[in-house]
Amino acid sequence: MGGGGWWYVPKVWSPSGGWWCNPPNWKRNTAVGYLVVGVLTACVFKISADNERRPVPPRVHIPSQYWCKHAKEDDPRLA
Repeated sequence: MGGGGWWYVPKVWSPSGGWWCNPPNWKRNTAVGYLVVGVLTACVFKISADNERRPVPPRVHIPSQYWCKHAKEDDPRLA
């Protein structure tokens, strides 16, 4: 009983990488992941800015009016 060191299964597979995980390309994979998230965020931002409409002009200035496609049509004060 007792101390023979830490016993573990040397050939383990798990989605998270198992024990003592250190993937060889983690920096590149992280950069690619951030790039994908950034591109998807930019696409959603572009679609949102193109489709943003305000049937009633706002009482105060809204920052999204700078990049909104239809801001000058929806708010007569901007024309």
